[in-house]
Amino acid sequence: MASDSPNRDGMRINKYIAHAGVCSRRDADDLVEQGRVQIDGETVTQHGTRVHEGQTVVVDGEEVYPLEFEYLLLNKPKDTISTTEDPRGRQTVLDAIGVPEDNPSGLFPVGRLDRNTTGVLLVTNDGDLAHRLMHPRFEIPKIYYVRSQDRVKPHQLDELERGLDLSDGEAAADQVAYLDPQSKTDIALELHEGRNRQIRRMMEALGHTIVQLERAKYATLTTGRLQRGEWRRLDPEEVRELYQRVDLQ
Repeated sequence: MASDSPNRDGMRINKYIAHAGVCSRRDADDLVEQGRVQIDGETVTQHGTRVHEGQTVVVDGEEVYPLEFEYLLLNKPKDTISTTEDPRGRQTVLDAIGVPEDNPSGLFPVGRLDRNTTGVLLVTNDGDLAHRLMHPRFEIPKIYYVRSQDRVKPHQLDELERGLDLSDGEAAADQVAYLDPQSKTDIALELHEGRNRQIRRMMEALGHTIVQLERAKYATLTTGRLQRGEWRRLDPEEVRELYQRVDLQ
């Protein structure tokens, strides 16, 4: 689902800005309201303004234009930072994919995984899709495989579903089950929230130390046959499914 250029009917200014990778459509509306957008040198103030073929769009003094959207799925390895760059020189997810240092396509990870959390991570330059996938309103499901240092007791699975008091409020899993009923150290946990270190903090609240944490599913995406550190491009059907999941046209 690549970006499209304005056709003869034009493209709404907020969609144009989103397709340029600047921000989401909603944030683009704010830019318009704040008088920070110009078309052919004229400041735009109306949300419904359309951009036509051959016109020049400037945001905050810099010309922008629609990008070819890219959608990459990474099986994130350990010891990798979920950012576009790291001032301390540590490996980022873009390094793992092999993105050039200047990042010409404007790629970025959708959400974050802790440095040592592995698994499904979407990397894209589609700001509109990324914004919706991360917005709480869409309640995107995420499944994690958790390995605890000690056995997780059955009543603790119930506690994870009922909810635990954390420093930033109550947190509850949507579903929890044993991955290995024999050892009881491995569990699968589904939730739709995305707070900082949420699963680690939930397990710590029960007195458990996580020794391995993997995100097995994000929205409709799984790593499939991807080995740790490998990546691939999403196919058009996978992108359509993500768009449908967040009611995006």
